[in-house]
Amino acid sequence: MKKLVLFITFTCVTIISKAQIYEVGVFAGGSNYIGDVGPEYYINPNNFMGGLIYKWNMNPRISFRGTFTYAKISSDDIDATNRARYYRGIGFNNSIKELAVGIEFNYFEYNLDDYRKTYTPYLLLEIAAFNYNVATSENAPKQYQYSSKTSFAIPFGIGYKTKLFRSFAMALELRARYTFEDDLDYNNNEINSLTFGNPNSNDWYILSGISFTYTFGRPPCYATPF
Repeated sequence: MKKLVLFITFTCVTIISKAQIYEVGVFAGGSNYIGDVGPEYYINPNNFMGGLIYKWNMNPRISFRGTFTYAKISSDDIDATNRARYYRGIGFNNSIKELAVGIEFNYFEYNLDDYRKTYTPYLLLEIAAFNYNVATSENAPKQYQYSSKTSFAIPFGIGYKTKLFRSFAMALELRARYTFEDDLDYNNNEINSLTFGNPNSNDWYILSGISFTYTFGRPPCYATPF
């Protein structure tokens, strides 16, 4: 019985390993912040973001992925539709460096080796760690000391991917990041000039753009390559 279990386990691992398809690529697009400064639009890409992506397509419905993203974020009350914010006149610039891992759930089966399965919408669930700058002290009026800070975000998103040609694919993607922080805009309750907004509302940042990937690895056992 033990030998039978070991044989079945070995067979399953072998089948899974033969089905591994990998993707590497780049992505670029726009980023925007949502918080206590500026406009309150959720999708409002006003800065550049870009990065690298790696995927392991476990089967036609599920892909595991990792990404590194660099994004600029900024906002200004002069662009706010809220009149109170408009007359307040606060603005800021910051940058984010993010590492994220997650899972893509394909709506349709996705397999570049089968012409009937070369496109699909998908859902994305991730865990992310990101690094950004915060204000730590005020040396003189509106002269601040800064330091870097690392925190975590709960990312989720949607996308649509399709084959371009041969082993190349592209995807359009929208990723939302809910953070556990309220200081992406340098808000700091210990500095009077940087105390503003709602302290009970954490900041978000949104990443939207396009990716290009190259697929390689052993063709999956459930497909006939052509």
